[in-house]
Formats: sequence, structure tokens, C-alpha cells
Amino acid sequence: MALFDFFKKKNTDEPEVLSEGSDVIEELDELEDEEELEELEKLEEFEEYGSAEEYAESAVETAEEDTAYDEETEPVEEEEREDVPEEAETNDAAAKLGFFAKIKAGLTKTRDNIISSVDNVLKSFVKVDDELFEELEETLIMADMGVETSVYIIDMLREKVKAERITEVSDVKNALAEVISSILEKDEAPPDMPAPSVILVIGVNGVGKTTTIGKLAHNYISEGKSVLLAAADTFRAAAIDQLQIWGDRNGCDVIKHQENSDPGAVVFDAVQAAKARKTDILICDTAGRLHNKKNLMNELRKIAGIIEREYSQAHTEVFLVLDATTGQNAVQQAKLFNEAADITGIILTKLDGTAKGGIVLAIKNEMNIPVRYVGVGEGIDDLQPFDPMSFAKALFGE
Repeated sequence: MALFDFFKKKNTDEPEVLSEGSDVIEELDELEDEEELEELEKLEEFEEYGSAEEYAESAVETAEEDTAYDEETEPVEEEEREDVPEEAETNDAAAKLGFFAKIKAGLTKTRDNIISSVDNVLKSFVKVDDELFEELEETLIMADMGVETSVYIIDMLREKVKAERITEVSDVKNALAEVISSILEKDEAPPDMPAPSVILVIGVNGVGKTTTIGKLAHNYISEGKSVLLAAADTFRAAAIDQLQIWGDRNGCDVIKHQENSDPGAVVFDAVQAAKARKTDILICDTAGRLHNKKNLMNELRKIAGIIEREYSQAHTEVFLVLDATTGQNAVQQAKLFNEAADITGIILTKLDGTAKGGIVLAIKNEMNIPVRYVGVGEGIDDLQPFDPMSFAKALFGE
């Protein structure tokens, strides 16, 4: 389905003001730049400055140094790989191991929260009965898997226990792990992004959207792809400057207009630039507000129409960025955004800093939207493609 049809088919006759979940969106939206600035403060360079404004002003001066460093180191790696091509498979295996190690470390709080709670329940029972299942269901709900997903998991667990004639309480844990793994492994890992591609990135203010775009760009550039950024979130203060900082860090250009300009015009210019330069991937930073679903819908439809008309040959994706630390509120955000736009993938940030990683299961089970990337650390390399099997193994400490 064409990107324009994603938005065109949505019902625009709904009330303009959201009722369900609007308190969540408003609370997060009030954060404005606070969460984004916190992300910037975590950057090593930012420690030298007393404020975000001073940091932004110095970005132009430091960009050349950052780029020089990248240019100095990256060609060496490529030269070595060309001289020793047989190392490719070893490097791939190391990359997979690296992801597993990162995701396992990042899931420490979530794993301790879920597994320790399950173990405590199982220790309290000597036989497998309805009361045991009810206690396990309550445990999963408390682990931010949500009521609907928790009920679904326990129903599947009941069937599995019955089918396999499990009578020992100690065997229930393995059965539960298999059920949860089966949910996680429904989706395959994201395919390589074809060229040319356009990615629209959406999400409420405060979830780390701009930082995520910067890390996405870094990932694709590391794969040898050319990347162009479009600063189409023109109404949020400092959004353009923050995206420019990430563009400088990654050595990629940013197409931008003045603050409060038309987002559609920014995307139009970005598309023309991407076509002229034969850029592999164009990443567009889009609206960060959801107070009024109809306005968001209109903006996204306009942007999608521009891409469809001007760049119909491009592959398109719509990625929603969610903050894992918000737990079930993240699921609510996904539902609200999905009413305005057909989301093709979820990017879950700050997974390493929360015990609420169970929302991955809730999103996959309730939304039927694949999780494409997860943030498992603060570094620029810590936004990783989501590997369901590795996630499942890491969740249960295998």
C-alpha cells in the first residue's frame, strides 16, 4: 500500500480533541525539550558546557573535529576488511554476540522484575491449580505486560500445561518461558532498508525522538548507506538545532527551514535533495504532538502526499518512537498514534533503564506492530535492530 493511502484511508470525521489517553499525551508534551536535553547532557561533549544553548552554539565549531575523527578511523576499518575478507563471518557473529550481551545487560531490571516475581509465586505452591495461574496472571500484569496480554499468556499456559500433562510446579516456569518466547518470535528481524527509502519518525515530545533519529542515521551510515535528514518538526523549540547537532556528529546533511515553517515544504525540499544526490535513506523528523488527532492526521497526510507525488519509487516506513520507562502509557500512545497513521514499526528507547520491558510483549500482542529497534544504552551504537529470539533468551537469562 502506498504511503499516501496509509493516511488517506484513516477516518478524519472523529472528534478533534482526544479524550482517551489525552492526559498521558499532555503530560509528556509539557516536557517540551527536557527529555531531549537530558539525552544531550549524556553526550560526552556536553559535559563541558553549562547549558544546552551554549552547547548548541559550539556545535558548529566541534562538528569539524568530530567529522575529522570519523574520517580518520573509519577508512582504516574498511581497509582491513578488504584485506581480510574471510573475517566477515566472524565479525557478523561477533555483532550478534554483542547485541545479545547488550540486550541481556539492558534487560537486567526487567528480567529481575519478571523472573524473581514468577519464582516467588512458584515457591508458594506445591501443585499446579487455578490459584497458581491466577497468581501468575497478576504477576505479569504488575510487570507491565498489561491485562489483555497477561490473560492471553496465561490462557496459552493453561493449554500448554494441559497438553503436555505438566504436574510439577517447577516445570511451569519453562512452559511460561516458551509461551512468552513464542509471542516475541512472531516477527522476523527487520530487513535491510532498500535504496531509496524514506522514513517518517513520529512520537510525542520527550521520548528521545531526535536522539533516536541521530542513532538511526549512525546505524545506516555504518552500513555504508548515505543518509539525509529532514527537520520537519518545525514547531517544537530547539528541535531543528538538536537535529543539526546529530547531523554534524554523523557527517550527514540536514534539510531545514526556519522555526514554525511549513513541515510539508521542508519534506518537499528534502525529497528533491535526496533525489538529486541519489541518497539511500531520507529520515524525516515529524510532528511531536498528539493533542489534536485531526491536525496530526492532516499534517501526516500532506507529507505522505508529497512523498507519494515526488518520490513514488522510494520505499517508505513510519516509525513510532516510544519511551520504555512509561510502561503501559507507551502502549496507549501507540494506540492513539495508530489511529492517525498506520505505523510500520516501533522503536523502543531507554529499555536499559527500566523494569517495564514487559511492554514489548504488550505492544506485539495488542498492537500487532513489529518492534524494529530497541535502545539498550546511552551510546551512539546502542540503538539495535530488534532480534526477537535474542530478546527472549535474554529475558530468561539463557
